[in-house]
Amino acid sequence: MNPEQSWPTEWPKVARNIADATADALAAVRAASGGALTEAVDELKNLSFEQVSSVHAAIVRELLEDTHPDGLSSEDVQDALTACAKATITWLPDLDVQALAAVYTGALGISDLEDDSFRIGHGAYLRSAVLVMGSLSAGTKKPQATYIATAISEIARAQTIEMP
Repeated sequence: MNPEQSWPTEWPKVARNIADATADALAAVRAASGGALTEAVDELKNLSFEQVSSVHAAIVRELLEDTHPDGLSSEDVQDALTACAKATITWLPDLDVQALAAVYTGALGISDLEDDSFRIGHGAYLRSAVLVMGSLSAGTKKPQATYIATAISEIARAQTIEMP
């Protein structure tokens, strides 16, 4: 974890762990380091897959909203997928493009995340989610940590609201 990064103290330990591991994974993507990415994904795999994938899906959705403020078309998703694959294949030759596509469709609610992650494998799904987040965040002005914090805070808020 970046020693300068700090998360809200009111977050439970699991939320801070997810945030730290996600930030580490995104740093590995920025550095185009396959070894560091593998280590970071291993950290993520040691956490609750359901919780981590919920946070990652929320981050992907927010990034898609920020990078496509006028709305998102199927062509936009295809372009984002292609850009991610092209940027990643140069330093990660074992890239699974189908796993990248599953991250997009899962985050958008087009496919079932549980089915996709079972078919692909949790590790491959988490790695692909981080690659997608890294690619999408390259075109934004907000720091990646802001997306992590917003996603976790929004999930926490949604879980504490009582339904009428």
